[in-house]
Formats: sequence, C-alpha cells, structure tokens
Amino acid sequence: MALPTNGRVIIDTTVGEIDVELWSKETPKTCRNFIQLALEGYYDNVIFHRVVPGFLVQTGDKTGTGGGGESVYGEPFEDEIHPRLRLPHRGIVAMANNGTKNSNDSQFIITLDRADELHGKHTVFGRCMGDTIYNVMKIGEMELGDNGRPVYPPKIRSIRIVDNPYDDIVPRITAAEKRAQQRAREEAQREREEAERRKGAKKNVQLLSFGEDEEAAPVTIAKKAIVRPDLVDDPQAAAVPLPDFVTKPSAAASKPRAAAEPTAEAPVESKKKKKKTDGDQGDITKIREKHAQEAASSMTSRQAEIAKMEADIRAIARKRDGGDSDEELEALRKSKKTKTSYLQEELGRYAKGRGLHAKGKRRDEGDVLKALSAFRGKLARVEVEDEVMEGAGDEDGEKAGQDAEADAEAPKLGLEDPGIEVDDDAGFMGHALHFPKDDGEESRKAERDYEVIDPRQRGARAKEEERERKRVQKAKAGGRGGRRY
Repeated sequence: MALPTNGRVIIDTTVGEIDVELWSKETPKTCRNFIQLALEGYYDNVIFHRVVPGFLVQTGDKTGTGGGGESVYGEPFEDEIHPRLRLPHRGIVAMANNGTKNSNDSQFIITLDRADELHGKHTVFGRCMGDTIYNVMKIGEMELGDNGRPVYPPKIRSIRIVDNPYDDIVPRITAAEKRAQQRAREEAQREREEAERRKGAKKNVQLLSFGEDEEAAPVTIAKKAIVRPDLVDDPQAAAVPLPDFVTKPSAAASKPRAAAEPTAEAPVESKKKKKKTDGDQGDITKIREKHAQEAASSMTSRQAEIAKMEADIRAIARKRDGGDSDEELEALRKSKKTKTSYLQEELGRYAKGRGLHAKGKRRDEGDVLKALSAFRGKLARVEVEDEVMEGAGDEDGEKAGQDAEADAEAPKLGLEDPGIEVDDDAGFMGHALHFPKDDGEESRKAERDYEVIDPRQRGARAKEEERERKRVQKAKAGGRGGRRY
C-alpha cells in the first residue's frame, strides 16, 4: 500500500527530467529545506559530483566538490529517521551527510539499487516516479574519473515545484531574482573588464586628428640597411657597406653622354674594364667548350651502349632461331657495306617468309586454283555418272557379289593373294545423306516420356490453387453477404 504523500517536484537535468515524490508528512523539516532551496534557485546549475556505479548518485553541492552545501536553517539540521521509510530498491531519494548524525545541509543522493546498509543513517524523504528513473540510471552509467567524479558531469538546470505542501514558505530570494542578479553581476564584470582594457590602452598620437587640442606628430620612417643577416653564417656580424658607385650615382652618369668630358683616369679605367670583360668572355667560352665536349662524349658512350645492346639482342635471336653466327653476319655486312638496323632485318626476314619481296608482288596461286577446278570437275563427272548408272545398278550388284564369292574361294583353292588394291573409287563424292521419313512416333514418344517444366506455368498454377483455397475457406465461413447468427 502506497503512503499518503503531499509534495512533488520535477528536477530538470541535462540527461532528462526526474520526477520526485516527496514524503513531507514523515520528514517535514527535510522536505521544507529541499523545497525552499529549490524555490530560491540554489540547485540551479549544480552538477552530479559523485557516482558509485550500481549504488547511488550524489548532488546538491554548489561548489561541485562534495565538501560544500548549506541549509535554509543556517546550520546543519537533525536527521528524520522513520521506521517505514527504507531503501529497498532504486530511485529512493535521501539526504547526504558527512558520516555523522544530524549533519544534513543541501546535498542529497538517489539510489541505483537496494541499499539496506544506509537505513538508519540517512533521512529518506522521497522517490523517483515513472520512467524518469531511467534518466537516473543513465547518470550511473557515465564515464568516471578520480574519486567517482564523472568525466563529463551532468547538471541540474532547474527544479520545478509541482505540489508545494508548505504555503507559508517565504523564499529569501526567488530563482528569477537570483538569475537576474547573476546576469547583473556578469554584466558589471564585463563593464569593469572593458573599462580596464580602455584605461590600459595607449593613445596613438601619430594618427591624423582634426581636434584643436591635439597635434599630429611628424611621422619619421626609419631606413633599414640593405642586408640579410639570415643568409649569412653569423647573424651578429656587421653589415658590409656597399660601394659608392652603387649608393651614390656619379656625376658623369647624371650628365648626357654628349656633354661628358674625358678625363685622364677615364682611359685607364676603361682599359681595365675592357680587360676584365675580355677575360670573363674567355672564361665563358672555355666553360661552354668543356660542356660541349662532355655532352658529346656522353652521347658517344650512350650510342655505343645502345649498339652493343642491339648486337646482343640479335645474337640471342639468331641463336634461338638457329641462324648464322656473328662472324658470318659481320662478313656479310662488310661485303654489302650497308648499315641496316635490327628492325629492318627482322622486317626483311618476315617479308621473305611471307613471300612479299617487293611491293605489289604476291605468291603465285595458280596451282591452288587449278587443283580446285579439277576437284569441281570430278564432282560434276560423278553426278553425271550417277544418273547414267542408275539402270545398271542391279547388274553391278550381281557382278560385285560374284567377285566377292571368288575372293572368298581363292584361299581355299590355293591361289595367291592378289594384294590390296588402291582405292581410287570416287563414287563417295556423289553420295547423298538420307533419313527415314518421320511418322510422328518419335515426337509422341518424347511427349510421353519427358515432362517439360515451365516455371511461369508452375507459379501461375500455384497462384490459382491459392485463390481456390481462399475461395473454399470463404465459402465455409459463410462467404460475402452471408447470414450471421
């Protein structure tokens, strides 16, 4: 029999809602503390900081460490142990304490299984209702870190009061007011950070300004030395100054060429430059000649290797085909004094085997055509002879029978064997293949002995049988429009 209850809340968590029935008649002080904290928004954004798989989950600590919490009474309050309130199954809600009696504050636990060992030590004040217990079980299956703390702890979003048995509760601050205060504090914190950022920022006086009390400072551009320290071995080494003719253009270069006056040092300098230019050109010419010689030598060596490989291939092919030796081919090649490649030799050999010595010339096929004409003539003669010899068939049969009897009696009379005669009979060419006329017996026998199975006919027959079976069943049941009693 269920206990008469008065009190109900719904805990909205990140894993779903948890519907809790409160036993305010048996534990009035504990339920008052819980409902007032919920009305004040104390449990909002509080995490489930402890999970013992197969035993319980724990929450209610605003610090998230398990060592905090406070009650509405300003101090820990006493236990309310009732003999009828136990922990026989999962989903039981009870207060958590620090291991001693009368040390309840805001933390509470929800069991995941039977917990008889907690009876008499913790105040039981409610239970989970309906399918929301599965959301509690979901919390108990989360991945855990050190000391039973979930790696990704779920959080209580808010607690909604469905049935409040205490009409006289006056919250010190409502949840809405608390959220408004929190937003105000966050906004003030952002404003302070923005003010600090603006205060610490330095004014850029080099920017152009049209204000009367501000004057733009002259902008100076620092010139950098033309040097790349990152390309040298020693970045700390001093930059090497460039010569004067690079950094400062000469006066002679600035004047027109026609107005330039020759000086005494000019011819000497021009001679030096000319000598230097000639020397550079000589070096370049030598380098090019050397490069050309290397390329020619490499090309010659490559051609020699290719020629050697071709000779090896030809030797292997001749050895395989049983052809001439290398010495004979070399003598023949020297006598002809012609240079032919391996491909040309193979093409010549192929043309010789095919009888194609020159373009447009083919092998004479007159013999083949003559033999074919002779065979056709024989066939024609055999047909004519068959027509002429139709009447003399009986006489030939009798003569052939007499010859066969004489041959059979010859061994008995001691005569010599005439030997095997050469079969030059061409009568087979005129033979015709005849079959006895079919009177239909074979066809009737095939239809009688063999059964032709057509899958489509079999499927159609099966569908027809199924329809017939359903029709019979419907007729037995009374059929459509039949009378029912």
